[in-house]
Amino acid sequence: MCGRFTLTLSAEQIEARFGVSLPVSYKPRYNIAPTQEILALISDAQGRRIENFRWGLIPHWAKDPKIAQRLINARAETLWEKPSFRDAVQSRRCLILADGFYEWRQTPQGKKTPVYVHLRSKEPFGFAGLWETWHSPDGQTLKTCTIITTEPNELLRPIHNRMPVIVPKELEERWLDPSPKTRAELERLLCPYRAEELELYDVSAAVNSPSNDGPECIQPIEQPKRSL
Repeated sequence: MCGRFTLTLSAEQIEARFGVSLPVSYKPRYNIAPTQEILALISDAQGRRIENFRWGLIPHWAKDPKIAQRLINARAETLWEKPSFRDAVQSRRCLILADGFYEWRQTPQGKKTPVYVHLRSKEPFGFAGLWETWHSPDGQTLKTCTIITTEPNELLRPIHNRMPVIVPKELEERWLDPSPKTRAELERLLCPYRAEELELYDVSAAVNSPSNDGPECIQPIEQPKRSL
């Protein structure tokens, strides 16, 4: 799964990468957790833009918004079978903006060590995501999203049995295009990211608490970087 990620770069760097303006409220985040506000790039009849969403999908038909806590991730292999995702995958696809994410490695002592994963280039990227607009019975409107996961690549496989789908830059427009796509077309985009372009290192336990949201979360501890 993907349970924590970061977006730490400047607004100028992110806007240059995606070619779209950020909301004026943007600030760097070092420990983004489920149910918190995130940024996603969408494309629909109103155009291509970055908006604020809440992390944790609430399907448009849901009666209880608490379902979002169970839908922070969506398995790529079952998007078309799950009622929570099969509508959104047809026309409400997005890129969830990030520049790194965390996983936890099991140690021989039975403890878990947090690991930070990012592009070797240190550029921002987009997770493949789905989004929904939910209207509560009292008239409240929420825009929510989920991160799609897939099998891990060879770099992440020793750490976890899933990884978030990072959409390669050259395929982003195809993923964002809201026009109907076949299942086969979309599944080709939902693959493990190229391991040789990623890098990871151990970080401190500060990231374990969502209340910690500073640069200390991504500082490497005394371990050499590992890459392919």
